[in-house]
Amino acid sequence: MALIKDRIRNASDSHDFVIVEVGGTIGDYENIPFLFALKSLERDVGKQNLSYVLVTYLPIPSHIEEMKTKPTQQAIRLLSEHGIFPDFIICRAKKPLDVPRKKKIEIYANIASEHVISEPDIETVYQIPLDLEKEKFGEKLLKEFSIKPKKQPGWLEWKKLVENILNPKKKIKVAIVGKYIDIGDYALADSYLSINQSLLHAGASLNTGVEIEWLDSKKFEDSRKNLNELKNYDGIIVPGGFGSSGVEGKILAANFARENKIPYLGLCYGLQLAVVGFAREVCRLKDAHTTEVNPKTTHPVIDVQPAQREILEKNMYGGTMRLGAYAALLKEKTQVLKLYQETGRLAEDAKKIQELMKDKSHQFRLGIFDKGSKAVLERHRHRYEVNPKYVDILEKNGLVFSGYYTRFDKTRLMEYIELPGHPYFIGTQAHPEFKSRLGNPSPFFYGFVKNCNK
Repeated sequence: MALIKDRIRNASDSHDFVIVEVGGTIGDYENIPFLFALKSLERDVGKQNLSYVLVTYLPIPSHIEEMKTKPTQQAIRLLSEHGIFPDFIICRAKKPLDVPRKKKIEIYANIASEHVISEPDIETVYQIPLDLEKEKFGEKLLKEFSIKPKKQPGWLEWKKLVENILNPKKKIKVAIVGKYIDIGDYALADSYLSINQSLLHAGASLNTGVEIEWLDSKKFEDSRKNLNELKNYDGIIVPGGFGSSGVEGKILAANFARENKIPYLGLCYGLQLAVVGFAREVCRLKDAHTTEVNPKTTHPVIDVQPAQREILEKNMYGGTMRLGAYAALLKEKTQVLKLYQETGRLAEDAKKIQELMKDKSHQFRLGIFDKGSKAVLERHRHRYEVNPKYVDILEKNGLVFSGYYTRFDKTRLMEYIELPGHPYFIGTQAHPEFKSRLGNPSPFFYGFVKNCNK
């Protein structure tokens, strides 16, 4: 309990507010330590410095078409057993909360009617701040803390972006080629949710709707004729992943995008497999592969580094991952550099890098770094790298490595690839989808959607 409270306090350092989510469903055994910790924290800081917001779901059973408040009443009762009484209740449902049910909840929870807030299903999650603003939730929350607003928030730009999502001027179709987990009649693509949202962010900034179709890469392995389906899409993405399942299908998809001038974005594994495909078809290294899939390949264009291999031999797998933010130095006159400049991310990251340079504990993230270099920060989560031994032959055959990270042993790890003469053939070893936001889209997704429009 003390550890939970310490984590909350640490998260709140130098901030006016800290928002803590206790996930799951009230009544779950796993919630109990967190509820105890919050009640204890309330005693420590005083109730005037802490507010409870219950987010509850009101089901509407299809056979009776009546909104039921009983689950919400149950949640309120279970919370009260821990000495916690919600100050606000946000009611999720398919339809807006009506007056009789709002009154029921108000009486049962013993809170003001204006603190019971309806939040029905909507077309895009980014509309929620606008809905809560209509309910004056921010003002009500500040009043709960006896705080006066410092300024009037401006929502014009946000409203414009939401309008672009709801009613885009143009529409494009994008194929995301990956491997998906089948459960009965359903396929799960939740692991690619951040990619979905990044496309939405880029589309909003470009007033373009993005229709996504999830294609199982194994279908291309079954028959190469299926590859022709990819001509029906404005762009192709091969996302991150691992393992050998569907790998050859992903390589075929990357090659198809390269050969047919279809905009392509390779994310992490998508970069690696695009390099494998390029090495096989353009560099004539027929056996080229990643050692993750084929450890005995004669051309390991994607491989772990020697220092990593020593750690792997000791079964210390966690120590071989490149995790978190790393600096990538960008080459002049590349498409990647242009995208970072166009979206304003180059200047934004330059400030962050200056901050990191002040703290020696972050030096490994920057590597060997010249102050005058054009560099950016992206988050990583991978083990395998482009093999430095094959960089020269790949470059001689036309592939451009537009960014790299330099380790302290002077080994350059390739971060980005692009193909001159192609409308948009770009790969990134990092995961730019993790830093994409509405109003501040990832440069890679912005460029991808922009080129899919042409």
